[in-house]
Amino acid sequence: MTTTSAPHPSLSTDLRVAVNRLSRTLRAQKADSSVSDAMFSALARLHRDGPMTLADLSRGDGVTPPSMTKTVAALIDRGLVSKGDHGDDRRKVLIGATPAGADFVVETRRRRDDWLSPKLAVLTPAERRVLTDATEIMRRLAHQ
Repeated sequence: MTTTSAPHPSLSTDLRVAVNRLSRTLRAQKADSSVSDAMFSALARLHRDGPMTLADLSRGDGVTPPSMTKTVAALIDRGLVSKGDHGDDRRKVLIGATPAGADFVVETRRRRDDWLSPKLAVLTPAERRVLTDATEIMRRLAHQ
């Protein structure tokens, strides 16, 4: 029989603060700082998953269609995404990353990795193993 005790009350606060600080610093490492986090999220999803409808994109990012419409319009204005025919349904439009959009995603990811990699390199092997384990745990927490 396994018994589990409640975590220390400060664990959730300490973890939340640490994750938010790291996330904020990583998000700042973009190819163009004028591209909002919402814009990058949508663009990265299109780059990873391929063209999709506005409804699918907004659902995937957990935002309302009107909010995604504004985000997509800003990305179109910057030449990072484009609209195309759906094919099956002439009423629908597919939104996809342009080559410039794909380059932006790749460059932003490179900058983020370039910022983080040297910080990980100075950790001990044991600390990196702890982070490897913590990364998996954080993935599980994010999907509960």
